[in-house]
Amino acid sequence: MLSIAICDDEQEMVESHKQVVEECLRECSEIGQISTYTVSENLLYDISEDNAYYDLILLDIEMPGFSGMDVAGKIKPYLPDVKIIFITSHIEYAIDAFELSIFRYVPKDKREVKLPAAVRDAIKLLTLEGGKVYTIQSGSRLEKIPCKDILYIRKEGKNAELIDEKGNITRVRKSLQQVFDELGSEEFIFTDRGCIVNIIHVMQIKDSEAVMKNGEHLPVSRSHLQDVKLKINSYWGEHI
Repeated sequence: MLSIAICDDEQEMVESHKQVVEECLRECSEIGQISTYTVSENLLYDISEDNAYYDLILLDIEMPGFSGMDVAGKIKPYLPDVKIIFITSHIEYAIDAFELSIFRYVPKDKREVKLPAAVRDAIKLLTLEGGKVYTIQSGSRLEKIPCKDILYIRKEGKNAELIDEKGNITRVRKSLQQVFDELGSEEFIFTDRGCIVNIIHVMQIKDSEAVMKNGEHLPVSRSHLQDVKLKINSYWGEHI
């Protein structure tokens, strides 16, 4: 799931940019969490003090207090790989934006055409760079787990445990349904109330169990059995 921030001192522009981002996410079949700001200092504080993480930030350059240029310069040490799209009325800022390694520069008078293209390109690049990942953030802890490495997820008390190909276990204080929704990926399906499997690691369904590549046998409840078979057949039919 991508984490995206939008910062503009005009609420109307924030809402307009948010609609563009939401539409681009749908077009790219990606899931994103969008945070909005009308005060640049608040965005800077969340990143520098509260360890907020963003993959993509849409920044208005002309803002009171810290300008978009100020924010971009200050957050780079915290988010060195973040993609920033600058939106501005003044073309002369493009040179400075280039020096800050900004992903894209969008003139306000061409926003309707240029902004969707810039956002789509950023989403596609982020997907290519890291593939789909599951991000775990808690306090100062930030961890990204490639979805392709996750074999399955199981319920353990009030936690969800993610098991990868090497047998490593990552525990998060969330329900299975919450993790499933955050993954937002067709590769993951429930096999029963306490288990989610990654289809790409399922070798076969046998005797109400999912046989995984690592040899583990995971339960498939009777109520889920037919649906699991249909989803696995459909997935491989579309991807092979």
